[in-house]
Amino acid sequence: MKLIEKLFGFNPKNNNIKTEVLAGITTFMTMAYILAINPAILGDAGMDKGAVFTATAISAVIGTLVMAIVARLPFALAPGMGLNAFFAYTVVLTMGYSWQFALTAVFLEGIVFLLLTAFNIREMIVNAIPDNIKHSISVGIGLFIAFIGFKNSGIVVSSEATLVTLGTMTQPSVLLAFLGIVITGLLLTFNVKGALFIGILISTIIGIPLGLTKLPDTNFLSIPPSLDPIFFKFEWDKILTVDMLIVLFTFLFVDMFDTMGTLIGVSTKAEMIDEKGNIPRIKQAFFADAIGTFFGAILGTSTVTTFVESASGVAEGGRTGLTAFTTAMLFGLALIFAPIFLMIPASALSPVLVIVGLFMMSPIKKINLEDFTEAIPAFLTIILMPLTYSIADGIIFGLLSYVILKVITGKFKSVSVMMYVLSVLFILKFSMGKIAFYIREIITHFGF
Repeated sequence: MKLIEKLFGFNPKNNNIKTEVLAGITTFMTMAYILAINPAILGDAGMDKGAVFTATAISAVIGTLVMAIVARLPFALAPGMGLNAFFAYTVVLTMGYSWQFALTAVFLEGIVFLLLTAFNIREMIVNAIPDNIKHSISVGIGLFIAFIGFKNSGIVVSSEATLVTLGTMTQPSVLLAFLGIVITGLLLTFNVKGALFIGILISTIIGIPLGLTKLPDTNFLSIPPSLDPIFFKFEWDKILTVDMLIVLFTFLFVDMFDTMGTLIGVSTKAEMIDEKGNIPRIKQAFFADAIGTFFGAILGTSTVTTFVESASGVAEGGRTGLTAFTTAMLFGLALIFAPIFLMIPASALSPVLVIVGLFMMSPIKKINLEDFTEAIPAFLTIILMPLTYSIADGIIFGLLSYVILKVITGKFKSVSVMMYVLSVLFILKFSMGKIAFYIREIITHFGF
């Protein structure tokens, strides 16, 4: 017990080992899909899928262990969604660069993040964000992950006429998702401990006769695929190019604000933010994501970031590093039990995402809706996360509108210097493509 207290910040007076472990299991179950999705996405970029599976699991273990022991917070890390899509579909398939080039950018990003964390720059950014925006980030993330749950199950589908629309209600995946929501909701109503995790298990079992849960054809155990095809594969001759700068900047920007948004949102929901609005040990939390990204690139995977699905473990009562440690251990086990973990259908995980989305909504009661210079930025933060499918974009538009409205209404003194700096960076972020175009034109014109 003494070791647990020292390693994970566990306090027997306030924390319970069973609760923390169950929370860690729940977090893992809600983010285990990354073990199947990340190899598929990076595989489209030409990478070996088996090797990417191994890299995904090991990088998740490394990042989450640092979060558990150094930051002592109940958050889990793995290669992030969105960032892996940018890696594969933008850098490789659209810009035409090799996956080795993209991995080099991720590796450099990890180094830059380590430096920014060491000099407290990332912590300064978080502390500069107004409380109203912090509350809205939690709410926006709630809508975002609920939307992911609806999308993954087929309850919400794409539409050429209206962008999104209701899916076919008779589809097995939709039926399973609705059943899972009802079952998990009943478990919560009757205060059953581990309701979210039990809901996942029941939904997975129901998915067998529906043809959604695919039992492994062979053994339940397997030897992890070799990392050799993707391990330490970098293109050093491209690090001084303009395109490398653009790619690196984009990785940095999206990862920084995705991680920041997740930490703020989940910490707010867990009531872990102090009276000054600060997250405890946030520097160490950022250090975990920098270390995860650095080693993840070496192993051969895209940017490692804090997962918003950590909210499911927090909702189960996880409050210490023991929750993250449990999740890390399960990612380690996943290396040899991959057939078992990969058989859980997305529609069995969707109900948990939807219900956790509900849990994340509670800070909306703390948002100041009377002052429009506060309410409008908060609303933009909330609504644009699901509509742009990006936590980072929601935060960017929320903070930009906050600064603009405060300045125009003469309340510029209430805006911190860091917020002005961030606003300039946001504008640069949206202008990088055009700036790069002009730089290339100048280079071509003068024959450099």
